[in-house]
Parts: sequence; structure tokens; C-alpha cells
Amino acid sequence: MQRHDLAAPPLRDRTRRRLAKGLVAAACLLPLMATASGAERKTVQTPEATIVYHAQGRGPLIMVIASTGRGTEEFGLLAERLVARGYRVLRPEPRGIGGSVGPMDGVSFHDFAKDFAAVIQQEGGTPTIVAGHAYGNWIARVIATDFPALTRGVVLLAAGARTWPKELSDAITMINDPKSTEAQRLAGLRLGFFAAGNDPRPWLDGWYEDVTKSQRAARQRTRQADWWAGGRAPLLDLQGGADPFRPVASRLELKEEFADRVTVKIVEGASHALPAEKPMETADAVADWADRLPR
Repeated sequence: MQRHDLAAPPLRDRTRRRLAKGLVAAACLLPLMATASGAERKTVQTPEATIVYHAQGRGPLIMVIASTGRGTEEFGLLAERLVARGYRVLRPEPRGIGGSVGPMDGVSFHDFAKDFAAVIQQEGGTPTIVAGHAYGNWIARVIATDFPALTRGVVLLAAGARTWPKELSDAITMINDPKSTEAQRLAGLRLGFFAAGNDPRPWLDGWYEDVTKSQRAARQRTRQADWWAGGRAPLLDLQGGADPFRPVASRLELKEEFADRVTVKIVEGASHALPAEKPMETADAVADWADRLPR
């Protein structure tokens, strides 16, 4: 037997092997590191509801509220960009989605505003930029009205005009209807939500019909005067350039009414699904505006 067959490998070889093992271990940890740096799932309890929300990042608070009948999962890229810009992002799920529960009947925008105000209070209660997408902009404005001390500013993400064609509301009803075909739903998404060249297929899923019904009923129980002005907070009116809910003639309706409180910005190549169509551009527009607000 030759001794060199049983001898320990040279020092250089042993170092290489240890280094290789270390690299393998590091690679195994990468998924865990990615998870740890992502959003944390948290819960807040109110007298009426249990609200689940996702929180990530450090810095001044920005809350993002979802549109009709949808949750906040689609705001992932938007949130990551805002975190990179130095903000802590909160994404509360509405009642009926993602573990959030509470009465769905006999409620108004004020009840939903209380849900999300409780999230801000749990996160320290510092004045927060509240960004509402489409339907969510109404809730954001109610928060600013009912909880002014918690509101630093309001972002209207693809907010509808004072009025819009009924066919757009009908499209939302049809998209939520499980009896609608995929072709019908795609046509509705292209009509009301996605600009030409943008893929609407990711929005074939993620609709909650019971949530849509509850939210629409809540709108009927809330006076427009309760949310229209958004309290006295600064407003960023961020519009998709191809949004049929916000035709060109309505571009400046809020600016003309509330003057210096309102900043209007248009994101071209986007429709009513603005933050899903153009998440980076949306996030940068929000952060650029927020950076200029008084602390």
C-alpha cells in the first residue's frame, strides 16, 4: 500500500474544499435571505375587523390601497421600488381578501378607513402618505378626512373623474362574473384597464366578487362630500395617459377646484391599471412628489 493514497490532501486542496463548502452553504441561505428582506405579514385587530397587511422597508410611511375587488399582491414591484427610494411601504388587504375579515354588509367608506387607519396607528401613528388605486383612492381620501393627523398626503392612483361612462362600470361587473368567458373578460380588461400593448392576462385572476359587491354597496352608503376633498392634505393626482375613467377633459378637474393642494402628473402608456402596468414609473412619481413634502 502506498502511503500517499491515505494521506491528508495538501493544504491548498483542503482550503479549496472548505471554500467550496462555504459557497454551497451561502447559496442555500440565499432564498432565506431574500425572504427575510421582503415584506412581513402583520395583523391588526380593531373592534370591528381583523386586518392583514404587508410591511417592508424603512423610512417615512406610504400606504397603498387596492382597487375594486382586488388585493395588494400586484403592488409587489411598486413596493420594492418605493422601499429602494427610502420608504416603508404598508399594503393592507381589504375585508374579504388575504385573511382580512370583518362585516361586509351595512358598512361604508368610513368603516374601511378605520381599518386602514388602525394599520397606520400600529406602525407608530406617524403622518403617512396614503395612496389609493382606482376605488382605493376614495378610501384614501376618507382617511385624510377622518384621520387628518395620520395623513401626510394623498396619492390618487388612476382615480376616476367625477363621472364616467356606465359601460366601464358594467365591464367591472362582467369581469367579476364567473360565468363570463375568458375572451369577454379580456375584452373588458382592454376596454377599462389596460392600454394598447400592455398585457391584461395577469388580471384575469385576483378578482373577488363578494368584495366588489360589498365595496359598491359601501359607496352607496357614503356621501361624495365625505371623500371628494380628501380633507386638507396635499394631493398627487397621478393619471394614466390612456385611462378611459379619466378622459382628457377631466384632467384638471381637481386642480381647478383645489388649486395649489393638487399636483397633476400623467404617466403615458398606461390606463386604469396604472400601478400594475407601469410600477416603476408610478413608484418614482410618488417618491419624487413625497420627497418634496414637508416632514
